[in-house]
Amino acid sequence: MARRKTPLSLALAEPKLSQRATPLDAFNLAKQSWLKTQRLNLGELAEELGVSRATLFRWIGNKDLLMGEIMWSIYRPTVMQARQQCLGSGVDYVVNVFREVNTVILNSQPMRNWLHADGQYALSILSSKTSTFHERMVQLNTELLNNETAKGLIEPAMNIDSLSYFMCRIGQACIFSEMILGQEPDLQQLEDACTAVRILLGGASAR
Repeated sequence: MARRKTPLSLALAEPKLSQRATPLDAFNLAKQSWLKTQRLNLGELAEELGVSRATLFRWIGNKDLLMGEIMWSIYRPTVMQARQQCLGSGVDYVVNVFREVNTVILNSQPMRNWLHADGQYALSILSSKTSTFHERMVQLNTELLNNETAKGLIEPAMNIDSLSYFMCRIGQACIFSEMILGQEPDLQQLEDACTAVRILLGGASAR
């Protein structure tokens, strides 16, 4: 009687097939590399995956798109966790989420290292209007504002899409303050940014 072959038995019998890389493998390996070194070498990545550079580029598009996906995979869970953990409602809640997300980013050592080592490139990935990351970031913030508006908890005095865009830019001004103002970002500066966001949302200044 012929022995039935399972996917596992085939993989064990032909390890080369079981080790064939996938686009997700490329992403995970690139993310691990960035978290450790804050740099990406696509030639080395392709070699480690055992694929050609042409195959790797077919999977990821280009380095900028790959970096955008890596940043998004870090940013979105940070935002969702802040939404779950932050207290308050309406303006207070939105400001608390804004504060928490940007505090996590400011305290991220890999992010700080990346900004110091390759600030201009980081700026292009995180804040360019042509960046997929920036577009997604604004959309995610717009979602939060729409939710709070639908509940009747905030009454924005301007178009929500514009408000979301300005809020994201205020947060980025803190993150990139070393390049913009020549000074290290700090939590007091973030509190000033929170006050600006509160005013944009129509809330009274906390001071």
